Amino acid sequence: MPFKFLSIALLFARAVTSSPVTERDLDKRALQPVLKTNFPDPAVICDVGTASGAFLAFATEGNGHKVQVAQSSNGWGGPWNLLNRDLLPNPGAWSTGNAVWAPDVRKIGSKYVLYYAAQTKADVTKHCVGSAIADNVLGPYTAQSEPIDCSLVAGGAIDISGFTDTDGKRYVVYKIDGNGLCGNPNKGPQATPLMLQEMAGDGITKIGEPIKILDKGPGDGPLIEAPNLIKVNGIYIMFFSSNCYNSGLYDISYATATSIKGPYTKAAPALLLPGNSWGLVNPGGAQATDDGKGLVFHADCLTNSRCMHYRDIKIEGKIVSFV
Repeated sequence: MPFKFLSIALLFARAVTSSPVTERDLDKRALQPVLKTNFPDPAVICDVGTASGAFLAFATEGNGHKVQVAQSSNGWGGPWNLLNRDLLPNPGAWSTGNAVWAPDVRKIGSKYVLYYAAQTKADVTKHCVGSAIADNVLGPYTAQSEPIDCSLVAGGAIDISGFTDTDGKRYVVYKIDGNGLCGNPNKGPQATPLMLQEMAGDGITKIGEPIKILDKGPGDGPLIEAPNLIKVNGIYIMFFSSNCYNSGLYDISYATATSIKGPYTKAAPALLLPGNSWGLVNPGGAQATDDGKGLVFHADCLTNSRCMHYRDIKIEGKIVSFV
């Protein structure tokens, strides 16, 4: 069931104010997916010059695989080909093996680290975030024996993404899934903070405790989720989505900071809103390319599916726009 937590007036206000910045240069034609199959929460890595010799994208469980992977030999715009390969057939002893969501792959030294969320045996209504390691970007990946975070009392943890700062320090960002049921109507509103966790050089060992860097506000509906962090010219830019993924109000937003620990200021308007000129329904789950010049994301497509899209972006100071 869709949950429409934004008032009509608020939604209209956001849509109107978005035009000068986010939709000024958009094509009026419908934007077609670069991969027309169910491929939610896409994440990308450029592996040109290594074993795979390709641009690769990873996605939430679907098409018979726990972690999906697609390949392009011609850049982010494709064409993309879905590979008949499961990168993580065994999500770990702590997991039930079900509902593997939002994978993200990072090359760390000579290894590849896969971050992901999966249903936990400790509470099958919730997820934990974890990591797995491989020698090859196409796996197979071996899951670590313990998750990175569960936060079961707060609702579980999902949507983990890696980041390496310019000083070499490594981090992950993820969401505490307090409103995992898109509002939890029987429990009242729950917090859905985005967390920052410093990691050791191996990308899998935690350093210290996580800190909250952003939470939902009045314009975000029941939740924010899908954090992805990049740094361009000294500015930290964190992409995220607001509202329920199937509500018709899902969007691509971002916040900026001059310190990795914040404070982060949400941009107004959001980058891509409901009613956008491309005709996309429920765009979200975005990840920027490492150079900050492109964005992959999903939007509703086909029947009960979410297809991957790509678009170039431009970052000027603290302003992100499509080109």
